Amino acid sequence: MMLQIRDVKKSFDGLTVLDGVSVDVEKGDVVAILGPSGSGKTTFLRCLNFLEKADEGTLLFDGQKVDFHSATKAEIAAIRKKTAFVFQNYNLFLNKTVLQNVTLGLTAGAGMKRQEAERIAMDALERVGMADKLKNYPSQLSGGQQQRVAIARALATDPEIIYFDEPTSALDPELIGEVLAVMRQLAEDGMTMLVVTHEMDFARSVSNKVVFMENGKIIEEGPSKDFFENPKENRSREFIRTILEGRQ
Repeated sequence: MMLQIRDVKKSFDGLTVLDGVSVDVEKGDVVAILGPSGSGKTTFLRCLNFLEKADEGTLLFDGQKVDFHSATKAEIAAIRKKTAFVFQNYNLFLNKTVLQNVTLGLTAGAGMKRQEAERIAMDALERVGMADKLKNYPSQLSGGQQQRVAIARALATDPEIIYFDEPTSALDPELIGEVLAVMRQLAEDGMTMLVVTHEMDFARSVSNKVVFMENGKIIEEGPSKDFFENPKENRSREFIRTILEGRQ
């Protein structure tokens, strides 16, 4: 088991957002985290990378066990070296070029020499189809292109797992496909991914596991095929039906 997440709890101002969430992730898994707005999906993902501090719970990652609430800076740094996070809104530096955005974490964060960092960055940008935009600034790119740069930035750190938080939610409909195509290719390449998403076609065809959440709890989890073709819980069936009706 690559990643074991146990009993994650989180409250904001007395409101319970996560109520004992536990998930197992194997190497190469693509886990789609689904659920209605406000179900705790994004908070869960942010807790996994210590962008939010959970109140309770533990993380076992490649044999390293960490308590979410009491993790030290050194423990958090060790976990983050193995992970990358792709945000909804890209989080690119507007005053830096595409190449600079991808190399910054390698040079400033990891102390890598610029020439080596640029070589790695260009390889990552090639993988996401952005190698021809090295000198462009974010303002010169579409939303889909910016998100692909953000994915390249994640890939450049050579993570064991990438967390995606609604990676297409800020995009115009016609730009969603180009980002999902990159993620589909990453899945085919064996990248382990946890993806908070509303893209049901992606969840159904690319992920191998679904975690369905509501009110801070996991309602159902299991193989994606089973979830979409034969959901066990009434709430899961209702969710899928609502999504399908919304397309008509």
